[in-house]
Formats: sequence, C-alpha cells, structure tokens
Amino acid sequence: MEMLGELLTGKTSITILFFGAVFLLERLFPAARPQIGRMAGKAISPLLRVARNLGFAGINALISPLIVIPITVWASRWSLDWRPDWMTGSAGLVFDLLVLDFWIYWWHRANHRVPFLWRFHEVHHLDQFLDVTTAVRFHLGEVLLSAIVRGAIIIILAVPSMSVVIFETALLLATMFHHSNMKLPAGLERALSWLVVTPSIHWVHHHALRRDTDSNYATVLSIWDKLFASRSPTKRSPDLEIGVEGESEEPFLSLVSKPFRIQN
Repeated sequence: MEMLGELLTGKTSITILFFGAVFLLERLFPAARPQIGRMAGKAISPLLRVARNLGFAGINALISPLIVIPITVWASRWSLDWRPDWMTGSAGLVFDLLVLDFWIYWWHRANHRVPFLWRFHEVHHLDQFLDVTTAVRFHLGEVLLSAIVRGAIIIILAVPSMSVVIFETALLLATMFHHSNMKLPAGLERALSWLVVTPSIHWVHHHALRRDTDSNYATVLSIWDKLFASRSPTKRSPDLEIGVEGESEEPFLSLVSKPFRIQN
C-alpha cells in the first residue's frame, strides 16, 4: 500500500506539471486560432469555457478518489490468481499496458455506440474547441462507469494495481497531448502518429460531423484504429468545426444533469 501511495502521489505531480506545461505551450504556439463558441446564440467567453472544463476536473478530483481508487484496489485484491511466472516484472508490465490500452479503445468505441454510455460521453464532445482543458472535461458518471468496467478487467486478467497506476498516468498524459492545441512540426507529428495518437488524429474525432466523431477511438497507441478499421480518412485543418453534429454547448449545471434528462 505504501508503494501504491507513492505511485499515486507521483501520478498527481506528473500530470499537474504536464498539464501546466501544455497549457502554456499551446497558448504560446497555437496550432489553430480559438473559435468563438456559442451557447443559445450568444458568444461564449474563452475564459468561461476553460472554467467550465476545469469545473468537471474539480468534481472528479474531489469525488473520484473516494470511489475510483477503492474500486481499483478492491479489484486487484480479488483478481484471479492465474498468471504464469513470465508475466511478472517488466514483461508483465508491458503486457498489462497493452491490454489496458486495447481495453480503453473498445470502451471508448462502446461509449459512442451504446446510447446509455453516449449520454455521459457526449458531455466531453460538446466542447466547441479543443485544448488541454478538454482532456479533463469528463462527466463523473462516465468516470465511475469506466472504473467499474475496468475493475472487472483487473479481476479477470489479474492486473496488479501498480500496472493500473502506471497506465493511468500514461493515459492522462496521452489524453492531454492529443487534445492539445500545440503547434508541432509536421514531420515530428507525422512520425509520432505511427506510434501514438497525436492532435492531428484526435481532433478529427471531435469533428462536428458524426461519421468522423464515430472514428479515431484510440487513446495511447494509434495502431488500434488501423487494426479495426476505425481510422477516419479526414485530415485535420485549422478551421475544423468542433462539437457534436446538431447539438450545441450548454451551461455547466445543465451539462451535469444532461445524461439524466429525457432526450428526444
């Protein structure tokens, strides 16, 4: 438990520092000019947009540790004891990271295909511009549902809690990176895209065109979309319209209650 506590502390420190660095860099070297979002026909202040996104991060930061971490610890304790000797140490860690990234690909895909899950995930997609703050804009309901399903994966595959924390750290860093508005050298981004998901890939996933929204599901490794034919041929452009087709942004409290309201 002491080592787990140290890993969680390290995860928090790394993600906060990375968030701050990306937040600064994307404002010094933006890839796209921030679009003026609208809500109920009125322009949305960029500062209000950032505050709304950070509001979701605040809710998750306060409540998730009380539920998500206990679910992970409980699942690790009750995981099935079947692992062979080779699945320990570095080999086991690599296996765990690949399996968890594979799982998050299919979980993300399910969030788009299953109407009940989309109710929660849509809150993330309603943001009308992308930057690092979008990476922390997730409804608490989605976070909790993800933790429950991941708990089952941990039990079945006997994934150690240390592997989960390391993966979660990588997942957060990757999510901040590919949602960011940092301008990267074209050659560098092209090279990175062969291995990991880059902004040029993930921005298309947030295109306000449903066929693109329902594509590019990979989160860390970019290979999954190629393997399972979910990669969109659309190329990112500076004027790419972001959001959900036929939907518009809503006030913070309305977004919190949105998954629970009757929808047409």
